[in-house]
Amino acid sequence: MGNYDALLVLSFGGPEGPGDVMPFLENVVRGRGVPRERLLEVAEHYQGFGGISPINQQNRDLVEALRPVAGVPVYWGNRNWRPFGEDTVRRMRDDGVRRAAVFATSAFAGYSGCRQYYEDIARISVEGGPELVKMRHFGDHPGFVEAMADHTRQALARLGRDDARLVFTAHSIPVGMARSAGPEGGLYEAQLRRSAELVNEALGRGEPWDLVWQSRSGPPQVPWLEPDVCDHLSKLDAPAVVLVPIGFVSDHMEVVYDLDTEARQVAAERGLPMERAATAGTHPAFVRMVRELMDEPEPVPCPLTCCPAPVRPAARQARESQA
Repeated sequence: MGNYDALLVLSFGGPEGPGDVMPFLENVVRGRGVPRERLLEVAEHYQGFGGISPINQQNRDLVEALRPVAGVPVYWGNRNWRPFGEDTVRRMRDDGVRRAAVFATSAFAGYSGCRQYYEDIARISVEGGPELVKMRHFGDHPGFVEAMADHTRQALARLGRDDARLVFTAHSIPVGMARSAGPEGGLYEAQLRRSAELVNEALGRGEPWDLVWQSRSGPPQVPWLEPDVCDHLSKLDAPAVVLVPIGFVSDHMEVVYDLDTEARQVAAERGLPMERAATAGTHPAFVRMVRELMDEPEPVPCPLTCCPAPVRPAARQARESQA
């Protein structure tokens, strides 16, 4: 069993005011060669909500919900915005923490959702600081499944009908990245399909369901996982729909913009009744799950060949120049 004297919630981060938006986005895409015009386009999504992403407050809420059950001090740090993970780990060192469980707010395999968190842990570790142990993927954990099933049940009740199609959504990623996820490849999609299947079973539904993708951000010449949720809704033959953001653990910007704004507009234009299930958030079963993960045997780290980093434009150019 894990022998930890602290818990670190490690997350993506998000802006908390108009002046934060561009510096935050520049942190997100550093080293990727993303055109500034694209950043300005995405910045408009945030500015439409006052320059504030919901993710930081939702992480604060999760930390507060964890404090009574974790049994150890709970800390929080981010990859891309304050509080930065490296600052949090220095504080943990100063507080005398020796070994901490790391709960990354991403349930599934893949570079951005798993391997990059291992890289973050290596980057933010400091001399004399705590040993940081990343906990396992949890998309199939009963606590996650219960939270998502409960929130889906509530969305069905708001819709007021049992014949709604369940459409599970997750972040699209490049096809090449999806194929390299996990030791044998394809693990990102496989884990998401299993989670959706478990939620559907927990609801006792025999109806078919769909898994679709959202939040594509790459160049058009690079194939990403499809279909996009909006394209899917534009063609869906169903009396009503409930969107279930199975690939996310909090209602952050990509949920409230891509689903609550864009997808809802598509459904409204078609006259398709739609509700959106909440993410796991601070559902009691999800909070208990984090504690249970801490009590599990320490996970075996993935091999370094698992979920490799994508080749960025700058890296590709450098590699080609050396050929």
